[in-house]
Formats: sequence, structure tokens, C-alpha cells
Amino acid sequence: MDNELAERLEKIEMHLAHLEHQYDQLNQVVLDQGRRLAKMQSLQQKLSDSVETIELERIKSTNPKPPHY
Repeated sequence: MDNELAERLEKIEMHLAHLEHQYDQLNQVVLDQGRRLAKMQSLQQKLSDSVETIELERIKSTNPKPPHY
């Protein structure tokens, strides 16, 4: 009986160790994706700002000033 319990306990411990390893791997993936997402958001904001600046400059250059200026 003790041998059977020891084997069951060992099996449970092995499964737990496997689950802990998977948890650590998934956690690393989530952290990496979070960093990538933050970088992409930053790049997207810079791109958006650049496009906005270019568009404003284009609008300013196509609108002539009135004669009294």
C-alpha cells in the first residue's frame, strides 16, 4: 500500500512540475507579447504623428494666404 501511494505521489509531483514549467513558459510568452505590443503602439503613435504633420504641411502649402497678409 505504501509503495502504491508513493508511486501516485511521485506521479502527481511529476505532473505538477510539468504544469509549473508550462506556466513559466506561457508567462514568458505573455510578457514578450506585452513588450512587443507596447513597442508597436509607440511606433504606431509616431507614425500617426508623422502622417498628421505631413498632412498639415500639405494643407498649409495648398492654401494661399489672402491678399491682405
